[in-house]
Amino acid sequence: MEVSILVGQFPILFNIEENLNNIVTILEKSEIDDLVILPEGALSGYSDDISFLENINLEILQQGLDRLKQEVINRKIHFIFGSCIYEQQALHNSAICYSYNNQDFIYKKVNLATHERGVFEAGNQLPVHKLKIMNGVVNIGIQLCREIRYPEHWRGLAINGADIFVYLTNAVIGKQSSVWRSHLISRSAENQRFLISSNNAHKNQQCPTMLIGPDGEVIEEIISNKLSCFKRTINLEEVSNWYINQMRNDVIMLVDGKATF
Repeated sequence: MEVSILVGQFPILFNIEENLNNIVTILEKSEIDDLVILPEGALSGYSDDISFLENINLEILQQGLDRLKQEVINRKIHFIFGSCIYEQQALHNSAICYSYNNQDFIYKKVNLATHERGVFEAGNQLPVHKLKIMNGVVNIGIQLCREIRYPEHWRGLAINGADIFVYLTNAVIGKQSSVWRSHLISRSAENQRFLISSNNAHKNQQCPTMLIGPDGEVIEEIISNKLSCFKRTINLEEVSNWYINQMRNDVIMLVDGKATF
């Protein structure tokens, strides 16, 4: 099965209306049945200084979400993007998927950053989401920012059938780190999955916006502080369980968060 993807980034601001305008600019480059990916906090804005949440107008945020849902319906696409949301009297750092022909879903970040704890409520599930795209079904596993540091999340998603890892981040503190980029390549290669990464467009990007193939080779990469995007078609027949099927569960197994030898 082939899937057309559009991956973008832009300078994310603490202004929902401006973020929305930039998002729509990228969506205008999409075609029917594209899978479009944008960064963590793309709509709401995001910062390690969590005080930015005090200035979010929830009414404007909801209007932005409603506008994006309508854009998805009008353009007949599938769209995964990041936003802080307020749901059931709790704040969540989330990845949202809107689709014109599938049920919408939200992934709530499971492993919160230190500065997020006590402010956001953590998710407690690592689901594999199914998206009907054209005549097939694409299985998607989502991770956010610091969850790059927890390979067991990614292996679990792969074992449960994910074809594509979608990684949304807003990592712009300090200089670009080759470690984050290397982590992404490892998460893709060790699980033999496509990995789509989208980061805030910033001069201090800690990892690129990029597409990695199941063999760990970087197919496309953006390192820029400007609004940018790329479009590619990927073939899910390249996804493999070759390494997963050779796991030595008789030697080591993770049970209830503990390693059993």
